[in-house]
Amino acid sequence: MTTHAKFSPVQQIVVAEVQTIGQFVDLLKLEQAALRSGDTETLLGYAEQKLNLASRLDELAAQRNAALAAQGFSTDRIGVEAWCAKHLEEDIATKAWATVLALAGEARELNRGNGELIRLRMQYNAKALEALRGGASSLDLYGPDGQATAPGRRRINHSV
Repeated sequence: MTTHAKFSPVQQIVVAEVQTIGQFVDLLKLEQAALRSGDTETLLGYAEQKLNLASRLDELAAQRNAALAAQGFSTDRIGVEAWCAKHLEEDIATKAWATVLALAGEARELNRGNGELIRLRMQYNAKALEALRGGASSLDLYGPDGQATAPGRRRINHSV
């Protein structure tokens, strides 16, 4: 975090939160691209980076909360907004806080979408594994009339 003498501790922390959550959003976008393309090799590295950034965000939130509490403000969103309203001369903090909220919303949506992509990938893998194992529900075959054939009436010779 770059420290500027004219910035208050709260302002410095909120600016650092913008930078860190911006990195987190960028990483979620990379993760999403990897999930969409099936590039599972990079996902483990992304998970580690996400943990590091989440830890950094937790540290910054704790610092922000301590700075707010030291000035008599609550340590939640309302406290930050009240601090910003009282310190209008520190408009960078107000703008940075709005950016934090916007980026947090974007991160939440990206994370939800990535979770859905992971769920779909897991379903696909489970179905593929079931097909490879020859499960009863795997790869129903269809007859010439377009109707599914019963497992015992399939034309594929299972003894081959």
